[in-house]
Amino acid sequence: MSTEGLMTPVPGVEPTKGGLYLWRYSPNVGAAALFLVLFMTTFLYTTWRIWKTRTLFCIAFAVGGFMEMVGYGVRAGAHSKTGKLMPFVVQNMFILVAPVLFAATIYMTLGRLITTVRGSLHSLVRPSRITLTFVLGDVLSFVVQGAGAGMSVVQNQNLAKWSERIVVIGLLIQVIMFALFCVLAVVFHRRMKQALASRTNVYLPSWEGTMIMLYVVSLLIMVRSIFRVAEYCQGYLGYTLSHEWTLYVFDALLMFAVTVVFAWKFPEDVAGQLGGSEDVHMDSQQSMLK
Repeated sequence: MSTEGLMTPVPGVEPTKGGLYLWRYSPNVGAAALFLVLFMTTFLYTTWRIWKTRTLFCIAFAVGGFMEMVGYGVRAGAHSKTGKLMPFVVQNMFILVAPVLFAATIYMTLGRLITTVRGSLHSLVRPSRITLTFVLGDVLSFVVQGAGAGMSVVQNQNLAKWSERIVVIGLLIQVIMFALFCVLAVVFHRRMKQALASRTNVYLPSWEGTMIMLYVVSLLIMVRSIFRVAEYCQGYLGYTLSHEWTLYVFDALLMFAVTVVFAWKFPEDVAGQLGGSEDVHMDSQQSMLK
């Protein structure tokens, strides 16, 4: 992202102490407050479901929702504090990295789903390795994006350029990991359906519903991540960073949809431990019926 124009006055926005204009606009209080309330609602509901069902592997998802809530809360308060550095840093970092925590839970959900239906033989990767591989990739993406976001406010042109390159690298890691995850999920889904069709006519609505949920939330996060890559590639003077509506349409709205879909089909039926039989076991599948 080019840093040319960072010192150019922006209407309605006050510069920081060092004269750096962090915002390209004055944040809209109403929009930020709306998403604060929306994310608070899904965060509280998800937290309650985790407590009720003891699905501890979903805690990362709840933390992501909390970060979204705090991010937009701070953003709403930043309307009258655009000259302050800390509000910009907090809202930027929290909103940027929260989806990484959503992704971590999505990865773990597939691993546990495969274990629950005992379909390890139909997966390209063992369930335990799915969690390890993709969550480690998620952690790397989280660290890289966080480091880049933290450097983005450094009032040095060379460091500012590198900060955006680092964020783009972190986002690309997330996009690549999601693409590989989607391939893994589709292959497992197809193979599992074929195996079930050859053994029984029993339909497992809970299993199918969870797979659909994973597809939907994965697509939403993928679109959001691609938008973020484009945003940082355009640079500080680019259209997306100069127009606030793009953040709410291609990030806030999509991530809120992720929390709603996840809450709608909360993975309480796939809370089993990783491991177990390597093939389909129809008796265990009956417990998935609702």
